Amino acid sequence: MGTDGSIELDNAFYVEDGTWLESLTLAATSPIDLDAEIDAIPGVSLFHSEAMPTGPTGIDHRRAIVFANEPYPFLLELVLRHRAIPNRVVLQNGTATVIATVGEWDDFRSIADDVEAKLGRFDVIRVNETDRPGEPLDSGRLADVLLSKLTDDQLNVLETAYSMGYFAVPRDASAQTVADELGIQQSTFSERIRTAERAFLELVFSPR
Repeated sequence: MGTDGSIELDNAFYVEDGTWLESLTLAATSPIDLDAEIDAIPGVSLFHSEAMPTGPTGIDHRRAIVFANEPYPFLLELVLRHRAIPNRVVLQNGTATVIATVGEWDDFRSIADDVEAKLGRFDVIRVNETDRPGEPLDSGRLADVLLSKLTDDQLNVLETAYSMGYFAVPRDASAQTVADELGIQQSTFSERIRTAERAFLELVFSPR
């Protein structure tokens, strides 16, 4: 992927002889040439692909299922070998970002030491203590649900506000700035963003 894109590992299953079956979500601000992307990676063959629905802000999302011959050491394999739960794995600009849950601090240190020794570098971005381990991978399915359940107007206001930094702390864009970008009044934006946020939260917290 180019500098404007990312690849997220949604799920992976070991097959044999270093080969994994992987589910991937690709995202980019420019159209994705999936065949060219796959052809550029040795040992990877495409099994299935499909375009994912998205809002009108120009982000191209693709879901791909591939067979990949991952040379050792494979980052996911290193995480699993140390009895950690991989919650999210994203590759962007040549850097892999991993969110993982470990049972003990020593397990975290062993992962850090192993990754640094075998892959050359390990940087800690943040460490949190929690009583609830995250779900193993599959985060891309949440995006699928959201993109298929929210309306185009809701996606438009959420994606525009997010891309402009409205949700950043501190905010990079005011409600008026986002409203101007959307070509609507600030009061209309405030109503639409609350409606979109409520729709999002209902998907997560409403009774099934």
